[in-house]
Amino acid sequence: MNNKKKNLWQAVKFTLFSASAGIIQIAAFAIIEIFIQTYWIPYLTSLVLSILWNFTLNRRYTFKSAANVPVAMAKVFGFYLAFTPLSTFLGNMAEAHGVNDFVILVITMLSNFVLEFLFCKFVVYRGKEDTLERKHTHRHA
Repeated sequence: MNNKKKNLWQAVKFTLFSASAGIIQIAAFAIIEIFIQTYWIPYLTSLVLSILWNFTLNRRYTFKSAANVPVAMAKVFGFYLAFTPLSTFLGNMAEAHGVNDFVILVITMLSNFVLEFLFCKFVVYRGKEDTLERKHTHRHA
């Protein structure tokens, strides 16, 4: 598969997996917010659940990477060390100014989607894409 088609297919898979992670995040957010109305608690909890889901699926199926999982997860964790406080702070500010929690959540999730794809593609899995197939093929040969 040529590089352009490969990149497009990766973007499609990342989008689909991110959509499934988004469903998990929205559902968890909605359930938690029934009991805890402070924005940051449902947001952070639902974010962690969606990150774990998205990381697992995208490492295996989108980037097909045999990269060291703890190292790859540490890089993603680093991304969220910057993204999470900023998005939580801005989300709290927006809520304080009367913006609906779900509007804040959707805008945050869209920003997260674009930034995380770029970060995974060019930082986390750079030079380590499609290594999972070679590793498994090599083992069985």
